[in-house]
Amino acid sequence: MKITNSVNRLGSEAVYTIFAKTQKLIKQGKKIIDLSLGQSDFKSPQHVVDAAIKALKDGHHGYTLPNGLIECRESVSRKIKSLYKVNISPERIIIMPGGKPTMYYAISFFGEHGSEIIYPDPGFPIYESMINFTGAKAVSYDLTENKDFLINPDKILSLINEKTRLLILNNPHNPTGSFTEKKVIDKLVEGLKKFTNLAILSDEVYDRLIFDNREIPTLLNYPELYDRLIILNGWSKTYAMTGWRLGWSVWPEKLIEHVFKFCVNSHSCVNTPAQYGAIAALDGPENHLKDMMKEFDIRRKLIVDGLRNLKGVECSLPGGSFFVFPNIKKTGMNGAEFTEKCLNEAGVAMIPGTAFGKYATHNVRFNFATSRENISTAIEKIDKILK
Repeated sequence: MKITNSVNRLGSEAVYTIFAKTQKLIKQGKKIIDLSLGQSDFKSPQHVVDAAIKALKDGHHGYTLPNGLIECRESVSRKIKSLYKVNISPERIIIMPGGKPTMYYAISFFGEHGSEIIYPDPGFPIYESMINFTGAKAVSYDLTENKDFLINPDKILSLINEKTRLLILNNPHNPTGSFTEKKVIDKLVEGLKKFTNLAILSDEVYDRLIFDNREIPTLLNYPELYDRLIILNGWSKTYAMTGWRLGWSVWPEKLIEHVFKFCVNSHSCVNTPAQYGAIAALDGPENHLKDMMKEFDIRRKLIVDGLRNLKGVECSLPGGSFFVFPNIKKTGMNGAEFTEKCLNEAGVAMIPGTAFGKYATHNVRFNFATSRENISTAIEKIDKILK
């Protein structure tokens, strides 16, 4: 049996490998503090859960349109209008089973042999995986050149050539937690004006998880890009709904027909009662978000202070998401060695930086969306093995 070369080019996510190791150690009776998973310890808001249950009880058990319930797309449109003061037609909005399908479809539309796609390194690993799958050349921009992992417009613009089909941006950023301000995005957008055939995929799934009262410079605020702009977002992070598998995306009008066909061919439609929960999330109260961000801010400062006090560890204060990405080079270990040592000797799970690209050799990713007790205990345990 012979499978295609494109399948062999697919990558994966190291978080699942780390998760398997932690589960094995737990079965052996060891206590593990898991700071590796990309989700928070908060639960989905109760009114969201209730809305999905009601949908089931009301008999909403059947198919919906492949692009999502019109009521759900309209709720996304209203939310965009409320947050960013821009009007996006529900016809340009696609409801997805999570965020990854938007990456998959966008990269598939523009990736093929002979083309190039630019993506962040370190970055969400599925970007590079899907680029390689299509046969396109994956061209990375190195975020480790800046200690705070900020987007460098000049660097990105210098990588664009006649073969470049798609540029992938992610702000706030996973895995580093960096947040790039509007003045930098303004400069990048200004530079992109001369590359009129270049499509842009802006991953903004952490758009509401930003600290210090700052707001995301969403690319939805640049209408001059609309004819080539794809926005990726969803419910997983803002509403603690990772397991619901719900995402939304905004597409150029000329691509909607193609996205629709991809949906038909891959997943038919998104879970129906989950979409009713999604509507309740967008249209309902957001007290949970205020409480969640207040707690995340406390945890953010707790873990950064703790990491900075560890021997050989340097750490920037993240501006968004719920990740920190410290540099551990001065410990004498690389990220993979540090991760292995912490898991086996301290019982603390994290992800090595190279799981997110080739440049972050001496970084590791911690998720601080866990209890303060877990964070403090993890720091204490790591401190002991570094002395």
